[in-house]
Amino acid sequence: MIVKQYIKDFEKLGLGMFVHFGIYSILESGEWIKDQRGIPDETYDRLPGCFYPKNDWAKKLVLTAKEAGCKYITLTARHHDGFSLYDTCGLNEFDAPHSLCRRDLVREFVDACRKNGIIPFFYHTLLDWHEKSFNDDFPAYLGYLRESVKLLCTNYGKIGGIWFDGTWSKPEGTDWEEDKLYGMIREYQPEAMIINNTGLDARGKLGHPELDSVTFERGKPQPLNMEGAPKYVASEMCEIFGEHWGYAADDLNYKSPAEIIRTLADCRRYGANLLLNVGPMPDGYIREIDRAYFSLVGQWMRYFSEAVYSPRPSGVAVNNKQNDFILRDGSSLYLFCYDLVIGSDHNDGRYEDIFDLSEPVRSIKWLDTGTPLPFTQTDGKVTVKTEPYAYGRNLVVRVAKIELG
Repeated sequence: MIVKQYIKDFEKLGLGMFVHFGIYSILESGEWIKDQRGIPDETYDRLPGCFYPKNDWAKKLVLTAKEAGCKYITLTARHHDGFSLYDTCGLNEFDAPHSLCRRDLVREFVDACRKNGIIPFFYHTLLDWHEKSFNDDFPAYLGYLRESVKLLCTNYGKIGGIWFDGTWSKPEGTDWEEDKLYGMIREYQPEAMIINNTGLDARGKLGHPELDSVTFERGKPQPLNMEGAPKYVASEMCEIFGEHWGYAADDLNYKSPAEIIRTLADCRRYGANLLLNVGPMPDGYIREIDRAYFSLVGQWMRYFSEAVYSPRPSGVAVNNKQNDFILRDGSSLYLFCYDLVIGSDHNDGRYEDIFDLSEPVRSIKWLDTGTPLPFTQTDGKVTVKTEPYAYGRNLVVRVAKIELG
């Protein structure tokens, strides 16, 4: 099996921000609004005339991601409506430079990422509601698609990767000429991650051999069975706070912050990255609740990021009923604890984690406080006595660092 270093590096990013932003944001009802409400082309195609993100939209967005602990951002350079946030250089005029703002928004995004040490990724749709050849002359459309993606590969410097979505829009067996598309990307961006979302019905499915990661859209990652696979691949789960990827002003059905933190931990249990979505408003800013959610994730990451980025699944099974698990990075293990409670006079809140380990354990302590945890190691079996949170704290998932040697 071939193992590529850039794929291993991608796995260490751990947490990314997904950004669904486009002219659909103006309608404040999600990224599928044109299709779902049957908006006529002549009506929808007037939206670029109202599209004017603030000049500092990208800077604010990237800083929010950075403060949350995100290492990369995947931006919808073009979504299913066919509108491009980048300069299509004459392929059409349905792009940001021909909108009211008259600017290349992908350029602004990439510049903000590079200034702040964030790796830029691009989402690019495979289906297209605006480009007539998608239905009328599919081979011609595929040429148009490749030329579009080529612009992203050649005009913005080194990128982290390209995230595709939409093969499910054509009958199974349709030839998307993936060899040509991925081959072109490799020519200009040899170490870019190539990801093609398999959607809700095929989570974790291995696809074309040139792909570098499987996806788990809005689902729980699972261990990958790569038996017989030509190369090692990563995995990534994308998730949303509410019910829509693009900005939807009346979507109030948000998950709890605790669920988001558990989801991040669940992803790392299986070595998957979490790509956590936000849909900016028409001016490019994100609403207060979204910023608050990313801030809470950042608060958790400030305590436990050491256990998130580099550690990988350890193969060490924890024997208890708490769903706890262990990751490993060299001579350090990280014990993720899920069901701790706040201690009180009426509830001690302690439980034991037990696991088999032949290597000697030197110390165990909470990452957030440095407080040592009592443990015993007898005949290759380690027993760790957890402790409850002090009154005034509950971090949802708490991590203890186990030093070996």
